[in-house]
Amino acid sequence: MKKIAVLFADGFEEIEALTVVDVLRRADFDCQMVGLEAQITGSHGITVKMDQVWSPDLPLFDLVVLPGGMPGAKNLRDHEQLMAWVRRTEASGHLVAAICAAPIALEKAGLLDNRTYTSYDGFDQQIQAGQYKKETVVQDGRVITSRGPASALAFAYALVDALGGDSQGLRQAMLYSDLFEEN
Repeated sequence: MKKIAVLFADGFEEIEALTVVDVLRRADFDCQMVGLEAQITGSHGITVKMDQVWSPDLPLFDLVVLPGGMPGAKNLRDHEQLMAWVRRTEASGHLVAAICAAPIALEKAGLLDNRTYTSYDGFDQQIQAGQYKKETVVQDGRVITSRGPASALAFAYALVDALGGDSQGLRQAMLYSDLFEEN
């Protein structure tokens, strides 16, 4: 079974993080909420208990997801050991994904060099590496990015697809297809 870590730091964007966890668990993946502490509070005051606390000796996951939100994305970016672990994850052939403001952390980890990415509007002005593309979800190699809270479901379904799951079945079961896709 594929293992996923969604990384949480204080100030994370709740919709982006919890939507991804929910959809990946519905797809029957082992999706762990991994925090810098045992409980993390989001940018809108929602406190979430983590499945595990991050440490540098955690084994690598098949996918690591960095939610946006402020100051959550900065807190992830500024954690040097975590950025080294994220870099090691991608270098080992695993997927790394970020949404909203979190591509600033991918840049710090060196994962946007010579890659196309997307982010929340305006964050492309803060990111010097890579080439910005204003699309809902962008995948370039093992790096997947998305724009923000409104794109959280599309992002989560893209992650399911990248892991080899059945996002079409989920889209239909969750009525996403009825709302956002032409039949």
